[in-house]
Amino acid sequence: MPQTVLLAEDDRAIRHALERALTLEGYRVTAVADGVEALAQAHRTPPDVLVLDVMMPGIDGLQVCRVLRAEGDRTPILMLTALVETADRIAGLDAGADDYVVKPFDVEEVFARLRALLRRTGGGPLDDGAPAAPPREPRAAAAQVAVAGLRMDVQARRVWRGQRELELTRTEFELLELLVRNAGVVLDHSTIYDRIWGYDFGPGSKNLAVYVGYLRRKLDEPGAPSLIHTVRGVGYVLRED
Repeated sequence: MPQTVLLAEDDRAIRHALERALTLEGYRVTAVADGVEALAQAHRTPPDVLVLDVMMPGIDGLQVCRVLRAEGDRTPILMLTALVETADRIAGLDAGADDYVVKPFDVEEVFARLRALLRRTGGGPLDDGAPAAPPREPRAAAAQVAVAGLRMDVQARRVWRGQRELELTRTEFELLELLVRNAGVVLDHSTIYDRIWGYDFGPGSKNLAVYVGYLRRKLDEPGAPSLIHTVRGVGYVLRED
């Protein structure tokens, strides 16, 4: 069965072009023009993945995302945004989005990000010859992980720093798990992109830096050592200094 995409975009030209491109790529697409329609359609026929424009009249993409997450809906969400500031991207992640694409975008990047989101949620990629994501460690062998004052219950997808439980999105949890399982090892950007997103977006992408910054904000505590460190020109490492 083709995977289903709910696309919400108020710009008619962009909506029609993206709907056509996604359909040709093999997805079954439902395209709507605003957030009210998006919520109604998501409730009526839950899709495999949502693509939401941030700036829509009435209920915008961020509000749609917040409503769905508040209802316990964990369907992966890709945001489309013309806003390029880091604070704007963080607002999308704060609302519960899993990833974003900045306008104007290359449709191939949209395809790649959707494939990665669907792989991570068990949907798998479309049969387009794309390589599978690198294999992960069997989680049953290490469902409980503790390092540097962090404790993770991988099966329950819960994490604590000391006695404080952290509220993490799916992407944040997977990024932290990767760093924790490789504590003390410097992971380069390409390795992290491949393991978390299943695709290397190249040196110009700020996607990873945004997620690391947001994860640091949730991890850091006054007077406590920082845990995620930047190794300039290489990548990131988790260690307690």
